[in-house]
Amino acid sequence: MTVTLSATLATNEDIERRRRAGERVLHLAFGEAGLPVHPALRDRLIDASGRNGYGPVAGAAGLREAAAGYWTRRGLATDPEQVIAGPGSKSLLYGLLLVLGGDIALPKPSWVSYAAQADLVGSRAILVPATEGGVPDPDLLAQVGPNVKAVLVTLPDNPTGRLATPETILRLVEVARAKDLLIISDEIYRDLVHDPALPYLSPADLAPERTIVTTGLSKSLALGGWRIGVARLPDGAHEMRRQLLAVASEIWSAPAAPVQEAAAYGFAEPPEIVEHIELSRRLHGKVSNAVYERFIAAGVPVAKPQGGFYLYPDFGVSNITKILLEDHGIGVLPGQAFGDDPSSGRVRVATSLLYGEHTDERWAALTSDDPLNLPWIAANLDHLDAALSALTWENGSFA
Repeated sequence: MTVTLSATLATNEDIERRRRAGERVLHLAFGEAGLPVHPALRDRLIDASGRNGYGPVAGAAGLREAAAGYWTRRGLATDPEQVIAGPGSKSLLYGLLLVLGGDIALPKPSWVSYAAQADLVGSRAILVPATEGGVPDPDLLAQVGPNVKAVLVTLPDNPTGRLATPETILRLVEVARAKDLLIISDEIYRDLVHDPALPYLSPADLAPERTIVTTGLSKSLALGGWRIGVARLPDGAHEMRRQLLAVASEIWSAPAAPVQEAAAYGFAEPPEIVEHIELSRRLHGKVSNAVYERFIAAGVPVAKPQGGFYLYPDFGVSNITKILLEDHGIGVLPGQAFGDDPSSGRVRVATSLLYGEHTDERWAALTSDDPLNLPWIAANLDHLDAALSALTWENGSFA
């Protein structure tokens, strides 16, 4: 088996190495939320720092109850026994793939780790083109072979920043029922949909008996380094729960106890946390849409982002990642890392590291009514403008 470093982490390390060497690189390659920790979460982590014993494999009761309440408030009635916590939803996804077995259908493009994890557990990732971000085209999904046991969706999507419509989710569920597929719905960006009026439908709302939902606090509360996530298992999935707990017991034993205490507070959504997430959602939306407008002004095709902090522009030339980094000091990820065609000129752009280099700058960005005019954010956008202006259009592509 050949295992390579995750494309996102490898690129992040390369860009940070260049920056330490004195290069000016606009970091648009790493999907870190780029915002400070809310003091209430930090205080709870500190208060719980003396809890150094192993806890339940499924996670602390308080965290599972808080996560169950989180889903129930969104219309998905959840019992705490359906919830399993782990050191990030990424770990939970890996454990689920081990438990489920068989091949898994993924949207093309999709987050870099889905296909890599399938390979690690000996499954095949079947890439199905997505007409809407994050969801395989349901009509094409209906044609996959009998070895496919599950389909994974991302709502809203990484890498495109788009949110599938309720109509597409309805059709997806119809196909899943017809083919007896489990659905894994990665909803880590759910609370960062830019327009609260945009309709959001989870497959679990329609088919709770066959849908696993995963989420965490890495994006909505910028706690990526704390490594905590939760999974809501399907209604009545007692054997799946038993097997996932067995896997968890052999890999991570239990999530870190102090982090669980802070995460329980986050999932309980007291007013100050709700306000913090709302400010985050607003900032991500404003900055990603400002980047979108610059791509459009430069003539680069790209869909308008709807959630999270990603865009997926198409430059039409396969070596655009190298051109942007080497000639213009801009780091992005190639679409190939997300399962896209190697010859395509599509790249993923992450806007969440534009908010500042230091905590005080990030707090200012988070609370500003006009973050685009903050000097450091304006300078980053000017850097992007200059690079896009320097690109030339030749034979249907940029160079």
